[in-house]
Amino acid sequence: MTLKSRLLKTSLLALALTCAGIAPASAQSTLRIGLAEDPDLLDPTMARTYVGRIVFASICDKLFDIDEKLNFVPQLALSHQTSADGKTVTIKLRPNVKFHDGETFDAEAAKFSLERHLTLPGSFRRAEISPIDKVEVVDPLTVRILLKAPFSPLMAQLTDRAGMMVSPKAARALGDKFGTAPVCAGPYKFVERVAQDRIVVERFPDYWDKSRVNIDRIVYRPIQDSTVRLANLKSGQLDLLERLLATDIGEVKKDSRLRLATGFELGYQGVTMNVANGEKANNPLGKSAKVRQAFELSIDREALDSVVFNGVQNPDNQWVTATNPYYQSKFPMPKRDVAKARALIKEAGVATPIVLDFMVPNNPETKAVAEVMQSMAAEAGFELKLRVTEFATSLDEAEKGNFQLYLLAWSGRTDPDGNIFSFASCKGPLNYGRYCDPALDALLEKARTVTAQAERKAIYEQVAAKWLTEGSVLYLYHRALLFAHSPRLEGFKVLPDGLIRVTDLRLKP
Repeated sequence: MTLKSRLLKTSLLALALTCAGIAPASAQSTLRIGLAEDPDLLDPTMARTYVGRIVFASICDKLFDIDEKLNFVPQLALSHQTSADGKTVTIKLRPNVKFHDGETFDAEAAKFSLERHLTLPGSFRRAEISPIDKVEVVDPLTVRILLKAPFSPLMAQLTDRAGMMVSPKAARALGDKFGTAPVCAGPYKFVERVAQDRIVVERFPDYWDKSRVNIDRIVYRPIQDSTVRLANLKSGQLDLLERLLATDIGEVKKDSRLRLATGFELGYQGVTMNVANGEKANNPLGKSAKVRQAFELSIDREALDSVVFNGVQNPDNQWVTATNPYYQSKFPMPKRDVAKARALIKEAGVATPIVLDFMVPNNPETKAVAEVMQSMAAEAGFELKLRVTEFATSLDEAEKGNFQLYLLAWSGRTDPDGNIFSFASCKGPLNYGRYCDPALDALLEKARTVTAQAERKAIYEQVAAKWLTEGSVLYLYHRALLFAHSPRLEGFKVLPDGLIRVTDLRLKP
């Protein structure tokens, strides 16, 4: 073949790829990220999943973000000021910001997004920012938030999905279908989604901070099997994966083709217990706090960590870590005590075995955790029937009350309210167990209005006294954040929220 023929063939191939919507590999850089699950809706108002938050980090900027030390830093907002009585928060917005559809981000758009989070039917953000009474436009780049009462967690909530801004034009046009084609103001714009296969985003040329965006396209690939995710990374089919198996840390460290990045999350892994969510709550565990206490005493958290994770997790019994200023040292993690567990079951007047439907999301680590718990609990008289379920389906099942135990993780928030209010308050949107105690609700609401740390911690001590003895979530451990990536990827940092920040990332040739 002559040189002229080869050049013609190459040109025709490039043209064919372009017409098919695929740029030649040399012309476009693509970052491929392996996710442990497929996200639920890509609508920040309606979404619930951790992997969804990872995707949102590329397409939906927030009013504020966090840094490595959990400081609040500007993103779509430039600054905020709180009134002396704590009930008015004035936010200055960044100028010259565009949504992906070309619409301007301004105070009207911020007002629309916040009100959408508060009023859209089925919103999972409503509980997070419910103390907001009204949002006012002061001028084109200033928005004023009026609160029903002082609200300590507000800024923390605005660093996450409640602070994500959506295009009013697109949201109105798409209605409840907005999650199928989200339009925000992030560094990347949504291109396509194929369920259980991929989510594709492309660099937004009009991004307000475009100099920090160095990669043209990102492809998120949900791969539930951690071993398969790692194999894809090794073979070059992925550039980065989240939730590496703890047991694979040594293998990654020894492989010169891979890099390990670690941290500790703000959230927890726990078991939600159905105490009042439909017919499945009608069982001894659901109806008796003593039986729930017995179930906790049947579990050895440290042994669980050792057996499944080679000791890399942080076993604990609270919704925040022991390094958090709101940790309650008065309520240390109880040791396993099978004899006491059996005695509590006897006091409750319950016969054994206590047979329970245990819903477990479908990935290797959660299944391993559930199997170890199954073995431990059996010694105290609990018979756990494991039901492995695809993750997004398990959330729907939890909503319906179709479980008795549910192994569920929470990726965590910077403020303690974000780790408990939606799970423990009577009308909390993530309160799948449907535990409800007006006295606890009053304490949780009060903790939101107090700004002095000592006073607020004292309130959470009262919360812990009730919630940790009779509540519907059994905390197991705080997870290590484990990422593995190709040495081609530069600039990757692990932040405490576990989200993948895509600005400042580069791919070497």
